[in-house]
Amino acid sequence: MVLRAGPDTTVGEALLQSPSLAGLTPADLRARAAAGEIVDAGGRPVDLDAPSQVNTSIYLYRDLPAEVPIPFDVEILHRDDNIVVVDKPHFLSTMPRGRHVTQTALVRLRRELGSETISPAHRLDRLTAGVLLFTLRPEVRAAYQDLFASRRARKEYRALAPVDERLADTVTVSDRIEKTAGDLRARVVAGPVNAISEITLVERTAHGGVYRLVPHTGRTHQLRLHMASLGVPIAGDPLYPEVRPELAERPDHGDFSEPLRLVAHALEFTDPIDGTHRRYESRRSVLPENRP
Repeated sequence: MVLRAGPDTTVGEALLQSPSLAGLTPADLRARAAAGEIVDAGGRPVDLDAPSQVNTSIYLYRDLPAEVPIPFDVEILHRDDNIVVVDKPHFLSTMPRGRHVTQTALVRLRRELGSETISPAHRLDRLTAGVLLFTLRPEVRAAYQDLFASRRARKEYRALAPVDERLADTVTVSDRIEKTAGDLRARVVAGPVNAISEITLVERTAHGGVYRLVPHTGRTHQLRLHMASLGVPIAGDPLYPEVRPELAERPDHGDFSEPLRLVAHALEFTDPIDGTHRRYESRRSVLPENRP
């Protein structure tokens, strides 16, 4: 946990303010501290009554939340000594966060492959399916993560949305996107551009238009927000252009019938270890008759 409160708050109070520890009582926290289970970065027991220091890291185990099983497989597209590339299904988080722990691609792969050193080189939103790359060895992790940090890996997405013939010719959306803690949605704000997407209508179907989306930056919810801003929100989106609680809550009740129709279709890059050209494509479609 990273403390977000200052010295006017105690360490214990700052921990209890975290959404990740929701349901943990002050008594629970003190029992864990008394057992030596709450420590600092050096492994030393933490005094819960000490003043909180902003951005200080505190370590503890938290109880696993009750999770709804995600009934879709993580398909392996490629595996070698350095990486494993998977086709992530909708509804599955890339890695543990908040109430999603065991039902994540990372935990599933660690269990399936019997390795604790697997780590994601980049991330996909929980609601987005498609190509996702993990590293297998700590010594190569930085090289592959830098592919994404430096934008040297090319990503291409597919989305299903209403047909707009004006988008048959590629449109580039450039703006500034910011997302604040506690706000479900990202928002376009004034300021220097930090989000750029190319959007093209590539197919017309009975279910709507299939769009090719090429992001040149990686802001949270960027493609979803840009599609909605063009008047063609992605099918199944519970947040854009408006929040749809009835849609957002379905997966929590085991209803996976309306996934967000957004798929990370292709990932292409020059391998930083052996210099080979690599391209991987998802086998998932954005059309309703295809599996999530």
